[in-house]
Amino acid sequence: MDQRKAPILEALAAYHQHDRYGYTPPGHRQGRGVDKRTLDVIGADAFANDILASAGLDDRSSSNGYLAEAQELMADAVGAEHAFFSTCGSSLSVKAAILAVTRGTGDILIGRDAHKSVTAGLILSGLQPRWIRPRWDNELRLAHPPSPETVEGMWQRHPDAAACLIVSPKPYGTCADIQAIAEICHRRGKPLIVDEAWGAHLPFHDSLPTWAMDAGADICVVSVHKMGLGFEQGSVYHLQGQLVDPIRLKQCADLLATTSTNVLIYAGMDGWRRQMVRHGEKQLDAALQLVETTRGRINGLPGLHVLHDELIREEASHDFDPLHVLIDVQQLGVSGYQAADWLRENARIDVGLNDHRRIEATFSQADNRQSADRLLEALGSLVEAAPGLPVPAPVELPDSADLEMETVQLPRDAFFGPVEVVPVSEAAGRIAAEQITPYPPGVPAILPGERINARVIDYLVSGAKAGMVLPDPADPSMETVRVVQE
Repeated sequence: MDQRKAPILEALAAYHQHDRYGYTPPGHRQGRGVDKRTLDVIGADAFANDILASAGLDDRSSSNGYLAEAQELMADAVGAEHAFFSTCGSSLSVKAAILAVTRGTGDILIGRDAHKSVTAGLILSGLQPRWIRPRWDNELRLAHPPSPETVEGMWQRHPDAAACLIVSPKPYGTCADIQAIAEICHRRGKPLIVDEAWGAHLPFHDSLPTWAMDAGADICVVSVHKMGLGFEQGSVYHLQGQLVDPIRLKQCADLLATTSTNVLIYAGMDGWRRQMVRHGEKQLDAALQLVETTRGRINGLPGLHVLHDELIREEASHDFDPLHVLIDVQQLGVSGYQAADWLRENARIDVGLNDHRRIEATFSQADNRQSADRLLEALGSLVEAAPGLPVPAPVELPDSADLEMETVQLPRDAFFGPVEVVPVSEAAGRIAAEQITPYPPGVPAILPGERINARVIDYLVSGAKAGMVLPDPADPSMETVRVVQE
């Protein structure tokens, strides 16, 4: 296919050249009715390009097929058989994938390190999760991707499961041995779904970890807004092979998706694909060189350590994306929560993942020496300020065995069934009716249907006091918990 084309972007340019005007949504009429104070912040171009996808960008029957052609170009660019765009993020895409490989009942193998959007898919579908144990790291207190041997053992225990779903790369940049896991699934004629939200850039540079489709996955979900250059909420789910019906996948997505898709998000993905085909390898090469130098410079700052070898040793990750710069700050005597807050308040720097001892800065092809210098300057100031910060509140960290709680009810039944609110001191031993998720990275510590244990409660209560963000429980302060009514 002609990868120089960007059909959605070109159609958007033609819309303006033809001076079209729609008596349709959106009601702002390309920004004509928007308050100037709003335009001054958001920009007139954003509103001018916010037009209806059909009976706007395309005709009312979408006969020009701009979206279909853009999706075909995306699939061609990365070597997938099908590509579908989503304007509701990978959270929607992974739910659609879960629904598509099952028929709304039965078992599915899922890594227990999966994102909260996966849990939402279980609640919506009514499926029985069979949790694949990740490689818990009791030294670093994080989870590495599951091993092929663990996946094989789970298939032997649950041979009737509909599919297997794993996360790779992890938010830390660590990756599973997808090829070996795909072979294990395919020997049984079962599909492998890879939540590769952090891996949109992987097909475009050989020095990066193997992309899930090249490794044999059947469905791969990527977030263009994470490691790509698209707008927030831009996601693509790719499909190959004969184990998943593309029509069913598309229809499952349609059940969940908005009917008011944002053309700006579509256009951003379309233009990003063209850019990556033409310039992606060169730009990523520069980013990889920059991040290698930056890692060394950060390690040179007293009290800071950039994790690398610990993440790729034999018992940990199969591969690693170095654009994830995971920084241990515990030698400064501060927590990751404190470091993230200090950087935002004092250096106007935002970092992504943060926990009791780490912060993470992700690099992309958009970064350069100037942005790297800004990060180094901010971290240097943090090092100087750290002795004056309060002693961090302790976080009571559970062992891996404590995190593997028993699932005693379907997540759907526990979530939608009768619930009661109990003081957190009475939650241990009860069945959770809500998910409780430290965010980021967004992996639930407690899921609906699990029997809560005291160690995990202690972890969440102490974490909340130390600065952990818990966006999904009804009571983020962790004074009360929603449990299944007895």
